[in-house]
Amino acid sequence: MENPMRQIEIEKMVINCGGIDEKLEKSVKLLEMITKRTVCKIKSTKRIPTFGISPGKLSGAKVTIRDKEEIIGLLRRFFAAIDNKLRKNNVVKNHASFGIKEYIEVPGLEYNRDIGILGFEVTVVFKRKGKRVVNKKIKQGKYPERQAVTRQEIVDFLNKHFKVGVDEKWRKFIKFSAS
Repeated sequence: MENPMRQIEIEKMVINCGGIDEKLEKSVKLLEMITKRTVCKIKSTKRIPTFGISPGKLSGAKVTIRDKEEIIGLLRRFFAAIDNKLRKNNVVKNHASFGIKEYIEVPGLEYNRDIGILGFEVTVVFKRKGKRVVNKKIKQGKYPERQAVTRQEIVDFLNKHFKVGVDEKWRKFIKFSAS
């Protein structure tokens, strides 16, 4: 019998999209259309002159979802958009992240002329029972490293619950020689 404190569960899912000025407004509309929730705008902390980003300027939007049923429904649609496949380097300790290039690839979403063609990123955060002790104000406890969810455990969880295959090969880079 497995220890119930070692079971893995989804803590939250964060959907984000970047852009400035007009593209930011389109990103907000896209995230509201997908999740039907209010969207939080993100301020930049770095200066990137080529993209016109400076510190304090709004440069992205995100939505955090903690409702388990809603997360599972959205994840099934998002995984269908990427053919139920992830690369191995998309899965790291405690979370898995992937991007969708165009929102019209997601089943159930239709093209919206006001938004145009946009993509977004999805991050799914995993946890074990007992993680709450770190966030408490009174009698705050420690969350040991052995309670972290490993890459292989996340791969097994995604395969079991969502039938998602993870490509075990790392990205291959071709080296060209100057001859």
